[in-house]
Amino acid sequence: MPTTPAAAAHSSSNGTADAIMLELVDENGNTVGTAEKLAAHQAPGQLHRAFSVFLFDEQGRLLLQRRALGKYHSPGVWSNTCCGHPYPGEAPFAAAARRTYEELGVSPSLLAAAGTVRYNHPDPMSGLVEQEFNHLFVGMVQERLRPDEEEVGETAFVTAGELAERHAAAPFSAWFMTVLDAARPAIRELTGPSAGW
Repeated sequence: MPTTPAAAAHSSSNGTADAIMLELVDENGNTVGTAEKLAAHQAPGQLHRAFSVFLFDEQGRLLLQRRALGKYHSPGVWSNTCCGHPYPGEAPFAAAARRTYEELGVSPSLLAAAGTVRYNHPDPMSGLVEQEFNHLFVGMVQERLRPDEEEVGETAFVTAGELAERHAAAPFSAWFMTVLDAARPAIRELTGPSAGW
């Protein structure tokens, strides 16, 4: 997976990671500054740019991931295929493709923009707050997954019906239903009416 210039700027020559900076935005998604990642998520939260990816297999099943237990934010809960934050100056599309490869070891065979959604979701478990202007992407995955176990605890492909059952029985990220509902029109266009999304 090629590294974008913005991503390359966040790795030092000795392999240690610099502080991760996020792009702060206004209510219209215009960049207004930067903040360190953890600071941006501390209550009451600072509005920042994010992305969410929904990848499907050829049967129209959604790829979910359960976040690794070692993650500082929302560990051990199920969520969409991939989510994260562009580095300052990095295009959301490039960040979504990059992060999907970093977390799951795959490059989507198709990835398309699916709109944006603005939300404010406190996480009761960690006390952190998701104040995000989120860029949504939908696509297909046709490669074998190679998850990074430090990022991903488990993966599952689910139908719309199976997702409803799983969502009722297991903890999901605070933002999951908001981003899923916002992406549904593009998901239906991608998967077709028979998939039930």
